[in-house]
Amino acid sequence: MKMNRRNFIIRSFFALLGLFLFDIFWFEKYVIQWTTYDLSNSDSKIKIVQITDLHINKLKSFHKAIANKINQELPDLICITGDSVNNNKGLPVLNQFLDLISKEIPKVVIMGNKEYAGKVDINSFRALIKKHNGQLLINESLKFSTANRNLAIIGIDDFIGGNPDFTNALTEYDSTEEAIVLNHCPEYSDEIAILNEIQKVNIKLILSGHTHGGQITFLGKAFYKPGGSGRFLRGWYKLNDIRMYVSKGIGTKYIPIRMGSRAEATIFYV
Repeated sequence: MKMNRRNFIIRSFFALLGLFLFDIFWFEKYVIQWTTYDLSNSDSKIKIVQITDLHINKLKSFHKAIANKINQELPDLICITGDSVNNNKGLPVLNQFLDLISKEIPKVVIMGNKEYAGKVDINSFRALIKKHNGQLLINESLKFSTANRNLAIIGIDDFIGGNPDFTNALTEYDSTEEAIVLNHCPEYSDEIAILNEIQKVNIKLILSGHTHGGQITFLGKAFYKPGGSGRFLRGWYKLNDIRMYVSKGIGTKYIPIRMGSRAEATIFYV
């Protein structure tokens, strides 16, 4: 039987609608986009994986896929740049997720606005991260060392719920070292760039999240950006001579879809 024009249009419409719904409710949320950037200028590369905005409240198969990928990549360091959990109920689930990742891989974690909004117990959060060979940095820095390189990791408190203080975070900073700055809300990065005109920290890279890349976008324009995003949305920016990467992150919070802003995790060689 020949399909008339009207039936063809109807079937095509529902087929396209199905693909669209599949994309926004499943593909862009659960099939993680892994991006890799090589910023190194020496043979002694440090491999860093950034994950951000997990918003984890239930362990799902895509979380297990992320953990497997990290174990395969075997980075020198994992940087988790805020909004790992929404409240204290998420801590046991985060523990399950981190249990899937090799304890041999060091981890550095910072606070996001959702940890503060959900009144996450900081001592419990810190203890959980420590259990998994990690450290929670709140306006603090640490020296990260590999066989041939030293790198300072500077963790900034959250811009919305916390008290970000770039200057105070430099107390333990060795001025001879290159630095990676972890800063959840990218809006505060403009302040970091201004303060660094005085501090002269050798910042290799700022890693941020928070924006979800807009989460729902059309033609690259976001329908909504959360407070703390400032002028930033996703991808690469340059603040004076400082490079910053704003990750689209992994989870969602209020609206369980992504459109034009596929979830991502990122590998950096520095």
